[in-house]
Amino acid sequence: MRTGIAMSNPRLAFLFVAPALAFLAAVLGWPLVQAIILSFQNVGVIGTAGSWVGFDNHVSVLGGLGFWNAFGRSAIWVVGNAAVQTALALGVALILNQKFPGVRIARTWIILTWIVPTVVVVIIWRWLLSTSGGMVNPLLIQAGVIDRPVGFFATREGSMASLIMINSWRWFPFTALMMLAGLTRIPSDLYEAARIDGASAIKRFTRITWPLLQPTLLVLGIVGTLLSFNVFDVIWLLTAGGPSQATQTLPVLIYETAFKGYRLSEAATVSVLTSLLLMGFALLATRAMTASEDAR
Repeated sequence: MRTGIAMSNPRLAFLFVAPALAFLAAVLGWPLVQAIILSFQNVGVIGTAGSWVGFDNHVSVLGGLGFWNAFGRSAIWVVGNAAVQTALALGVALILNQKFPGVRIARTWIILTWIVPTVVVVIIWRWLLSTSGGMVNPLLIQAGVIDRPVGFFATREGSMASLIMINSWRWFPFTALMMLAGLTRIPSDLYEAARIDGASAIKRFTRITWPLLQPTLLVLGIVGTLLSFNVFDVIWLLTAGGPSQATQTLPVLIYETAFKGYRLSEAATVSVLTSLLLMGFALLATRAMTASEDAR
């Protein structure tokens, strides 16, 4: 009853969420305002004074190739992570949605790779993929896949692909659990009726599972894109944006510009432009999701 009163009174509802909004404004809003102010100045090092330069930083960033090249690599990074994580997560979620001995234990331990600290993940994969002493190269050689050790982080294409696989390995359990939650909401009666009608497993997946899982996939697509776009730690710890800037995504570019190139205002400009791009994507994706829900 109290919930009904709060929902019918917008002012009361706003009072309930006001503390959380104030906290978000302080934690997120103020740094964003400072970044916007910095983007209109020419500050080089943190703590130093700068003068107003207007839109000079924006013109310089948008007119240079560094920003757009990093944006292209970020797009490849996001699409690659989305494809690999979705495929892995969907397969695991479908398996965990079945009834078999130990399924409860499997559902609990699948999250293990997600809770492992990033530094530990990096150390493990550096050792596994190492050309001297790593386990992956000898296994591939014994299987006849390769004839000599491969430097997974030595080439431009190989380094990006390796990073996508490592980051997907780290994050797909979380996506799998979200998909599993969506699968458990699908009524089992639909599957029983489909079996009685003689529908194959593929038909049941394409006609029941996939369509009814779309809302969950849309939400995961929005959240996953925003999270993947902002990943910095895995990339920096494994390749530091190399080789030859092959893995220099926008977060890495911002860090290098601010703390290695000592161009704080330019880095703030890149961060502001990146934030605008992500906000625009989130807005368009949310509207598309709302439109699809209304169409249903």
